[in-house]
Amino acid sequence: MRGKSLAWTAALLCLAGGTARAENPKLDAEIARLMSVGKVPGVAVAVIEDGKVAHVAAQGVRNEKGDPLKPETVMYAASITKAVFAYYVMMLVDKGRLDLDTPIATYLPRPLPDYKAYADLAGDERWRAITPRILLSHSAGFPNFRWLNPDGKLDIKFAPGSRYAYSGEGINLMQFVIEQGLSIKVGPDMDRRLFKPLGMSRSGMVWRDDFAPDIADGRDETGKWQPHDDRSSVKAAGSLDTTIDDMGRMAAAMASGWGLSKKARAEFARGRLPIVSRSEFPTFTAETNPDNARIKLAAGVGVVAFEGPQGRAFFKGGHNDITDNMMVCVERRRRCVVVLTNSGDGQRIFPSLVKAALGETGMPWAWEYSRLMPVEAP
Repeated sequence: MRGKSLAWTAALLCLAGGTARAENPKLDAEIARLMSVGKVPGVAVAVIEDGKVAHVAAQGVRNEKGDPLKPETVMYAASITKAVFAYYVMMLVDKGRLDLDTPIATYLPRPLPDYKAYADLAGDERWRAITPRILLSHSAGFPNFRWLNPDGKLDIKFAPGSRYAYSGEGINLMQFVIEQGLSIKVGPDMDRRLFKPLGMSRSGMVWRDDFAPDIADGRDETGKWQPHDDRSSVKAAGSLDTTIDDMGRMAAAMASGWGLSKKARAEFARGRLPIVSRSEFPTFTAETNPDNARIKLAAGVGVVAFEGPQGRAFFKGGHNDITDNMMVCVERRRRCVVVLTNSGDGQRIFPSLVKAALGETGMPWAWEYSRLMPVEAP
């Protein structure tokens, strides 16, 4: 055990080794330019090279008062939470607690519709075909959230596993299965298995009072500032508060495979379910794009994979009215960039910023964003 402990300590030192924020004046200047042209109030960036944090930067302001955004400022991760949660689920798979392709009915003490939160599925036996992989690859057939349905009820719109349709409901159901079926509280367990070992001291799946002195509010597309939302319950689909320092450590872990066997790490980023839709939203669009097959666009476990000019890559974004975030990773040389913004329009600077950090990745921006507003060329 002592040898294993020493090995993990060494791995953590490697992951954290770059958090001294090595200088990259060229990238910092491009961040400043894009932030100005794109009218984004605050931008935080972490760059990962060879599975280690190589550079961390935070520029702009975190609130209407003009307080500076810093690397340790707590920001909302939004749906990047889903990728972090999926990585955690792969740790449970590695421990033998879950199997990606075993139906969730195997883990639940009683049928899913017997639980009040899922009573809407009574009479639709297709839920029994749903597996953890189906939930984490957004292919359960659920709407993004049930309240988007006219009647506000949860339903299954297509055969589970047959196609991709982005769904926070599916990710939250995976949390439910872990908590009800394995008797594991996801928030504390993620803290124990991921955040604390990685030194992510200012990250949590629920609000903590010690975040309050340095948090980022957000600005919507009309220019109005809105306060940071203090989330009081764990939601695997999107309750993570974090900092760019901490997300740099998380991205480095994902790039290097920290905490996972080689098999589990490969499965995390492996695109298994081809994605044919022209865009990610609306989730049930019938429009397709044959170019997706050319880049092998496919759902992995909590992330989307593709083939670009630098080889295999994966990504995950996160968005709400006052937040826009993006993580793109290239498997070759274990490289990533994470961008966190406190703007509902942060997406307009992502293509140029990701290219400045990683070079041309071939990232399918048109699929990820149906409304992408480019910034002016330099």
